[in-house]
Amino acid sequence: MITSHSRRPRQVVLTVAAAIAMLTTVVPQAHAQPVQPVPATLEVPQGHMPFLVAHAYGTQNYICSLVRGGFEWTFFGPQATLFDDGGQQIATHFLSPNPDENGKARATWQHSLDSSAAWAAAVASSSDSAFVDPNAIPWLLLRVVGAEDGPIPGGAFSSATFLQRVNTMGGPTPESGCNRALDIGVKALVPYTADYVFYKK
Repeated sequence: MITSHSRRPRQVVLTVAAAIAMLTTVVPQAHAQPVQPVPATLEVPQGHMPFLVAHAYGTQNYICSLVRGGFEWTFFGPQATLFDDGGQQIATHFLSPNPDENGKARATWQHSLDSSAAWAAAVASSSDSAFVDPNAIPWLLLRVVGAEDGPIPGGAFSSATFLQRVNTMGGPTPESGCNRALDIGVKALVPYTADYVFYKK
């Protein structure tokens, strides 16, 4: 005989699943159109449409390394939180292994509500002074090279095909602090902001 008590765990699971599904349906899709002008080299191929713009606040992270007989800051990944226009967190940005490339480390975006994720590789960059602040990291065009759903199929990032990193401020490679053996292994976390534009077919 099935008692009301024995049904409770399944009811809890169904309730959690329903809540996740509801959150997924209200993923911010703010300002998909229009998207600002970018250098010609950063334009997304025909057939891909913007579906989300997110504002990132975080750091570009570097480590002092011994390179070619000298010392050099080496980029080892970003760490940022992405927000919509209302200040609501919608994603995190970091470096992680891409399961679609046998664990190759790639820039990663993971949705804060549905846990879907996209991994991308830069295919073009620009420091064109007509667009990019001279003291900021370059703008980028990135191609998605891996994507996964979260607990529920159809996550916000699982259909992403390209991203643009635009409106950058800060984040450049440090100009000092990496010039002697004692500096090897020292990390520099350089604050930056940027907008990420997500595209899909």
